[in-house]
Amino acid sequence: MIPFTSIATPQARDQDDLFLPIPESVRRSDISLAIPRDIQPTSKQTMLVPGYAAEKVTELFWGRLQDRRGVQVLSPGEAVRVSSADEELSKMGAEKAAPAVAKRLKADAALLGVVSVYQERVGSRLGADPPATVGFEAKVVAADGQVLWVGGYYERQRPMGEDLLGFFRGWGFLTAAELAEYGVDAVLKDFPFGVGEGK
Repeated sequence: MIPFTSIATPQARDQDDLFLPIPESVRRSDISLAIPRDIQPTSKQTMLVPGYAAEKVTELFWGRLQDRRGVQVLSPGEAVRVSSADEELSKMGAEKAAPAVAKRLKADAALLGVVSVYQERVGSRLGADPPATVGFEAKVVAADGQVLWVGGYYERQRPMGEDLLGFFRGWGFLTAAELAEYGVDAVLKDFPFGVGEGK
């Protein structure tokens, strides 16, 4: 398993600060908002994915995959050791280096991923503005370079009025870490290798 990375460029923060009362008979997906052409749009706030986000998602995948029967997962530390020992590999991106790392570890494939969004909630479990947002993608790349599986997750927690089941999942607004944990579990439900709990 190759440690996850995170996007280093600033990401636009969701701008849901506009409050528009929604009639009970209309779903959120039925509403659109247009900005007149002669008005300049407001500048979007940007934020960076925190450095610890990739480490957190890596730990979550590593912990869950260790419990899967029928698959042996090598630690992220072993992948780092192999790639840092070779100057050429350490200069490549994780996806380009994945087949070579898998070969050197005598593994069939390598799991790698990127965290694209990791925004902590501002507020408490009872009320958050903005709520937590987490997004990542995971891939399994074979030693020959073929992509065997891709799984992705993105969720910006919604208020109880918009997403009752999601809200009750954690009985309130979740932290980014809790949302990431839920996301890893959701992605691994479709993971085609080994047998996880509940299968």
